[in-house]
Amino acid sequence: MTKVFVTGLKVDAEIGVYAHEKGASQPLIVDVELDVPTAGATRLADTVNYETIGESARTIAAAGHIQLVEDFAERLARACLADPRVMRARVRVEKPQALAPHAAAAGVEITVVRG
Repeated sequence: MTKVFVTGLKVDAEIGVYAHEKGASQPLIVDVELDVPTAGATRLADTVNYETIGESARTIAAAGHIQLVEDFAERLARACLADPRVMRARVRVEKPQALAPHAAAAGVEITVVRG
């Protein structure tokens, strides 16, 4: 099994349940790790193009306000699983401004497994 990953992906999103979070975007830091059976891959078509992870994250953010970081993470994990070769998706989403200046970030990490 190969791990395809993206770390530290910066995405601006309208996200949060509080009044001050509505109508304004804030940064998210996203890490994604995918398990893909790509032994012997020699061409991009043989594996998952990690650029699609960033595209999916930006598409989800552009779709409109999201209440919870958990929902963003779940949507991104499911988007990754849309590729039938992805067996497992681990998505970690941090909101750096959530508890500032008292913490560097707050967020969630989820794992979704095919089947």
